[in-house]
Amino acid sequence: MVAGTVILTLTGLLSRFIGFFYRIFLSNVFGAEGMGLYQLISPVLALSFSLTVSGIQTAISKYVASETSTHDYKSSFRTLWAGFLLAMALSAVCASGIYVYAEPIAASLLLEPRTAPLLRIIALSIPMASVHSCINGYFYGIRRTGIPAFSQLAEQVCRVGSVYLIYFICQKQGLTPTISFAVVGLVIGESASMIVSVVAILARAHQVFPACGHVSVQKPFSSITAVYRRITGQLLQLAVPLSANRLVLNLLQSVEAIYIPNRLLAYGLSNADALSVYGVLTGMSLPLILFPSAITNSISVLLLPIVSEADASGNRTAVRRAIFTSIRCCLLLGFFCTALFLLFGRMAGRLLFHSELAGSFILTLSFICPFMYIASTLNSILNGLGKTIQTFLFSVVSLLLRLLFVFFAIPIYGIKGYLWGMLASQMLQTLLCTVSALHVSHKQ
Repeated sequence: MVAGTVILTLTGLLSRFIGFFYRIFLSNVFGAEGMGLYQLISPVLALSFSLTVSGIQTAISKYVASETSTHDYKSSFRTLWAGFLLAMALSAVCASGIYVYAEPIAASLLLEPRTAPLLRIIALSIPMASVHSCINGYFYGIRRTGIPAFSQLAEQVCRVGSVYLIYFICQKQGLTPTISFAVVGLVIGESASMIVSVVAILARAHQVFPACGHVSVQKPFSSITAVYRRITGQLLQLAVPLSANRLVLNLLQSVEAIYIPNRLLAYGLSNADALSVYGVLTGMSLPLILFPSAITNSISVLLLPIVSEADASGNRTAVRRAIFTSIRCCLLLGFFCTALFLLFGRMAGRLLFHSELAGSFILTLSFICPFMYIASTLNSILNGLGKTIQTFLFSVVSLLLRLLFVFFAIPIYGIKGYLWGMLASQMLQTLLCTVSALHVSHKQ
């Protein structure tokens, strides 16, 4: 467990490190407006993942974990295959819908017709993402986290490397690169991750099936279909509520992302300026603010199984210690990062992104750090204690508060209204998580 978490943590840190400097490269090459267009397609990707494979991946992990404990490799592969077929059917429908209706989606939902060509490109990545997500779910289930970690790293390296290569070819040929090249890189990264995952699962099948012995009696087709119907039913029973929760959160986040540029138009900015401000915020300033959260994300990954095990064994002292220790550590890390961003945020905006506006956003967003880190770790603790409905509701309430600032504060105060909303919503979520965690600790 610890070794797997360490692998995922180190890989996550390396991937985030590569992705951070990739963002700097994109912002310097394509500018703030290009970054705004690039960020606008993110809600479509998030929603497609929620609809197609997010819940299925978790369900595969759960059932594979229970089956491999009995060394029933055949059942675990059937679970993977049933989930894979289900996810591929959903992803094919989703990808086709996005590709065919790219113009209406861009104009009516994203409120930016120029994103239509980008949507057609990312539609190609959806089936690939479903393939490697299902396979990663299998490997998470059998606690071999090296494969998902390596596929994640392969995706990041191939995505960044391909965009760098395309850019330098364009430079050599005297062509002007467009933001669509970054979206092509996303598809290339997904294909690399899929290839790594497929090779790994084929190797796994070759490894385990000889140990299972040869099956001399072929089951009738009706019996096989009955087995797969039962497995598919089990997967759907777990996957549907998980996907529904994620879908609600992603829908709210999508509305937020789409309407920030739109409400900036109501504030009085031009379309180009609104996209530029949005691009600076989401493509430059926020990635820098979120970079230290790789540490708290790793802590969260460690805390969830530890707290779950302590709760299951009735070790109340360990649960209380985890809650209070995480609050103290996250406060220290948060205050340190806030001070760091306050001292060097403006300079970082100038040096990294060549943008005074980015530096100004970093200064304002720096106050979010302590609240964001505490909320993320307490969320993990509460999930480990089985309070998943509570954490879901806390996230929904904080997102709804942020949306109020998007619709009513941005037209009056500009992007500052949204920054205030981010701080208020993060404080609210942290307060709710803290009260709930302390209540649990006293109750214990």
